[in-house]
Formats: sequence, C-alpha cells, structure tokens
Amino acid sequence: MNLNRVFLIGRLTRDPEMKMLPSGQAVTNFGLATDRRFTDKTGQKREEVDFHNIVMFGKLAETAAQYLKKGSLSFFEGRIRTRSWQDSSGNKKYRTEIIVQAFQMGPRYTQKVTSPETQEKKEETKKEEIKEEEIPVIDEGKEIDVKDIPF
Repeated sequence: MNLNRVFLIGRLTRDPEMKMLPSGQAVTNFGLATDRRFTDKTGQKREEVDFHNIVMFGKLAETAAQYLKKGSLSFFEGRIRTRSWQDSSGNKKYRTEIIVQAFQMGPRYTQKVTSPETQEKKEETKKEEIKEEEIPVIDEGKEIDVKDIPF
C-alpha cells in the first residue's frame, strides 16, 4: 500500500492567483512558507524556512482566492505531485506542488485604531451594561450529613 499525504501549517508568501481551466473549473496557485526552529550542534538557535507551491481546484480554489491573503496563517492537507515540461528552449523543467484536498484558515487579526475619546465612550457604555447578577440562595433548612455523601 502507498501513501501520499501532506499536512502543512504556514503563511502565504503571495496573494492567491485564481484562473479558470478550459473545462470551467477554478484553479488557484500561491506560495507557502513553513519554518522550523532548532538548536544546532554548537548550541546556537537556528531557523530554516521551506517554500512550497500550493495548487487548489474547484470550490476550494474559489474559497482560497476569496479569503486568503499574503501573510495569512493556514493549515493545508493534500498530496505531493511533481510535474515536468519542456520550456521554449527545450530544457526539461520540474516543479513539485502540493495539491490541496482540504484546508482551514487561521485566525484573522483586525486592529481598529480609535481615538482616546472613542475609547472612553466605549468603556462608559460597558460600565452601564454591567449589572450585578442576583444569585438566588436556596435554603431548605437541613444540614448536610457527611455520611449522606455517596463518595
């Protein structure tokens, strides 16, 4: 039995580019960077970065093109494919790609810049919205005997 499965978590190195195939199916391409931090034999902390070519088809391709942007952190699951072709000079070229079968978008960070006056108004509104919660007290008038506790 053979297995060709890849799991990658990384950041997009460029915005996704979506094109339509002659069949009408969408295809999206972009780059992904994954990094690895480690301590080498000399005790120095090092970092290595690998770059991957990502290809998506169909509805996945459309979703990725719509929501993913350069720098987005995402999780991708798929398979590895190496294709070859001859360029215009007759040289044989190779390209290894990750064909995505499922993906999950990472967190989206949005930061709004507000003036101090706007921030103060928001804090006042929050204070007005916060009310003390009344917790009902249930008193049946009986004391609990330790012998009655089942454990």
